Amino acid sequence: MSVMKKLILYTVGIFLFLSSCADGQGSKNGDDFAALPAPKTGEAVATFGGGCFWSMSEAMSELKGVNKVISGYAGGTTKNPTYREVCSDNTNHAETVQIYYDPKVISFDKIAEAFFFAHDPTTLNRQGPDEGTDYRSIAFYRNEAEKNAIEATIKKVNESKHYANPIVTQVVPFKVFYPAENYHQGYYRSHPDQPYIVGVSVPKVMKFRKAMKADLKLEFAR
Repeated sequence: MSVMKKLILYTVGIFLFLSSCADGQGSKNGDDFAALPAPKTGEAVATFGGGCFWSMSEAMSELKGVNKVISGYAGGTTKNPTYREVCSDNTNHAETVQIYYDPKVISFDKIAEAFFFAHDPTTLNRQGPDEGTDYRSIAFYRNEAEKNAIEATIKKVNESKHYANPIVTQVVPFKVFYPAENYHQGYYRSHPDQPYIVGVSVPKVMKFRKAMKADLKLEFAR
C-alpha cells in the first residue's frame, strides 16, 4: 500500500472516530418536539432502537408498506427527554424509531428481520463511533406474538452466521415512546452532506438496501 493510500485511510479513520451522531448540527430548541401521530385505521405500529436514529429511520422508511417513521426515545425512565439529556447517558432511553406500517403489505416479522440488517445487533451499547446505552440495540414488543417473532428472528440470524458474533439485542415490552425534536425527523435526507451522514449513515443504509432489496419500495430497490 502506498504512503498516500495509508494517509487517506488514516485520515478517514480519524474523521469517523471524531464524528458521532451527537455531533449533528441543527436547532437545539429542547421543546421543539415532533408530533406523535395516532395510527390510522388499519395501520400497525412497531418500535425499535439500533444506534443513531438518523440511518435507522431512513432504512425502515424505505420498506414497502411502511407509511411513516418517527425518530424518538424509548426504554428509559425520564419523561419527555431532550436529545441532550439522552446523549448524556443518564435517562436510560435509547435512540429509537417508531414505525407506522400497513400489515396487509408488510408483516411485523419482516420489519423485525429488516431491523436486524439495518444496524449491527452484536455490539453492546455501541454502533460504530457511537458509544453508550442510548445507542444500544433494543427491540420492543406489544404482545406475545411480536415477542416470539423477534426471538425467532434472532435465532434465525444467529444461525445464518450473517454476523461473526451473537446478537445482544434487548427484547423488552413496549411502554412509552417520546418523539424527538423536529430537526431529527428525516435528518438523513435533509442533511446529505453532514459528515456523520456521509461517513457513517450512508454506508449503513447501502448495506441495508443490499440485504433487503426484495422488500424495498421501487425507488430504493434499483
